[in-house]
Amino acid sequence: MPKTKFQNVVFTIIMAAIMVYGMIVYNVALNTGGVTNATFGMALHEMPIMVPIAFILEFFVVEKLATRLAFTVVRPTDRPQIITYAISTMIVCIMCPTMSLIATLLFKEPSLGTWVQTFGCNMPMALIWQLLFCGPLARLIFRTLFRKQLAAQARTA
Repeated sequence: MPKTKFQNVVFTIIMAAIMVYGMIVYNVALNTGGVTNATFGMALHEMPIMVPIAFILEFFVVEKLATRLAFTVVRPTDRPQIITYAISTMIVCIMCPTMSLIATLLFKEPSLGTWVQTFGCNMPMALIWQLLFCGPLARLIFRTLFRKQLAAQARTA
């Protein structure tokens, strides 16, 4: 996917924004007892706080660690899709407990039990959201934005 540092920054912003918004919608729905039209607007209030946190964690720490962990399970010769799914899964395995802890500290009554419950509720949704919706959508948006650059890079490679 991203071939340059700039492309990686843009891709990470796209991924963080979509992932964070989806998870905030989910958590607002859990806290309010269901999804209504208002849920989607209420979720926007936490975005300015949580997206930069997710971006910084992902870009500077989690991406490298998740990639190393993924390659303990897959090989560089495996199909690119399998490698992408392995890295995405490892990212969720690191980001979900971390972001759940941050959300617990910022928006809930902080306690170990609250964090464990938040993480436990978020993990299945985060994995499904990432693998089936957020990841493919973020990659589609990225490929659309960088179509010409990616094609030129493929020709020179």
